[in-house]
Amino acid sequence: MGTNGSTMLEPLRQGLPPLDPAAVSDAASCALPARYEAVRDARQFTRRTLDQWDLGERFDDVCLVVSELVTNALRHALPPHHARVPEQQPPVRLHLMRWTERLVCAVRDPSKESPVARETDDFSAESGRGLFLVDSFSDSWGWHPLAGTLGGKVVWALFRLHPCGD
Repeated sequence: MGTNGSTMLEPLRQGLPPLDPAAVSDAASCALPARYEAVRDARQFTRRTLDQWDLGERFDDVCLVVSELVTNALRHALPPHHARVPEQQPPVRLHLMRWTERLVCAVRDPSKESPVARETDDFSAESGRGLFLVDSFSDSWGWHPLAGTLGGKVVWALFRLHPCGD
């Protein structure tokens, strides 16, 4: 059993969000094409969905996190340009799920690589900073590899919602 340094990344691997999928009250998802305009599409989809669920006041935080997760998926999960099969299966999928007091956004991508938050002093370095934003704006986040035919991974972020009476 060779060690390839991946044990360093283990703290990021938090598994599934601590929520019962059977108890979800609302769910929506959209497939995103392998193009950077997909980030804009993801934001528009998030805006429409949160408005429908009367969660428009959480849009700014959720949208920032969705943008980062989708950008990361597109940047790190797509095969090299020449290897892309034109529009076969959109490789990235955004899921939004709501429970009574929780909202989860999850982004599926075809890469098995773990998301890595890079410690960096270079603030012009885009790469790796997005996960610090995800960590700051969401209440918790994590990722897990997908099993079976899908392959790839899901990166998720959880937001606490205020009960309606607040």
